[in-house]
This record gives sequence, structure tokens and C-alpha cells, in this order.
Amino acid sequence: MKVRVDTAKCSGHARCAAAAPDLFELDEDGYALPLDGEVPAGQEEDAREGAMSCPEQAITIE
Repeated sequence: MKVRVDTAKCSGHARCAAAAPDLFELDEDGYALPLDGEVPAGQEEDAREGAMSCPEQAITIE
């Protein structure tokens, strides 16, 4: 499973980091940093929860 953040869509709500702090980082302005990597085993549900929490739909899971 891979997770990606579209920084053009991110509005800095930080809900992804609240839902899955081990998978989503925020920059100093509160915007999600671009993630493009494999989700560690056992954290797939956290990745889905983080993506579903994004009101801008800036996070995709593959």
C-alpha cells in the first residue's frame, strides 16, 4: 500500500496527522508534507483513516 499527498489540494486542516501521526507529517505552516511511500505493515488502517479524514481529498491510497 502506498500513500500520497497532493500538496496543491492540502489546506492545512491537519486532520491526517491527528488521525495517523506516524504516517503524516506537517510543515511549519501546518500543511501535510508530500508523502510518497510504502505504508508499514500494520498501519494500513491508520493510512485509510488519515486519508478519509482529509476534507480536501488531498490524500490518495494505492
